[in-house]
Amino acid sequence: MFSVRNIPASRALKTYRCPGCDHEIGPGTAHVVAWPDRDAGGPDERRHWHTGCWSGRASRSITRRWS
Repeated sequence: MFSVRNIPASRALKTYRCPGCDHEIGPGTAHVVAWPDRDAGGPDERRHWHTGCWSGRASRSITRRWS
């Protein structure tokens, strides 16, 4: 399971790389932040995903590993 937070465009201030498509998520782009839902999960395990990539993750594999 994952903890998930939707980030609105107005709060998206940095550039991130989506692990679903390996493309950048630019500032001002609404997106999703997800991290493993477990006690050991911390800030280092958060990943920023395009909303569509997060929604479609079950139908394809990720292009970047969580490492």
